[in-house]
Amino acid sequence: MAWTRELPPCEHLETVREVEPGGTGCGECLAVGDTWVHLRLCLSCGNVGCCDQSKNTHARKHAGAAEHPIVRSFEAGEAWRWCYPDSRFV
Repeated sequence: MAWTRELPPCEHLETVREVEPGGTGCGECLAVGDTWVHLRLCLSCGNVGCCDQSKNTHARKHAGAAEHPIVRSFEAGEAWRWCYPDSRFV
C-alpha cells in the first residue's frame, strides 16, 4: 500500500464565484495582435487570459495584480482548477 500525504484544504476556494467569461480569447493578446497556447478563466471575475506556456502569461499576471488566485482551464473538455498562490490543483 502506498503512503500518501493529505494536503490541507486550499484557503483560496472562498474566492471562487459563478462567472461569465469576459471573452472567447485572451483579451490582452487580442488587443496587441498576439497569440496564446491555452486559455485560463479567472474564477473570481471571469477574465480570460493566456496560460504560463504562452509567452505573455496574462492569466498569471491578472491573478497577481487583481489578487484573484484560482483559474480553471478554458479549453474544451477540461474542467480542472489551479490555485496560483498554492501552486496546486484544487
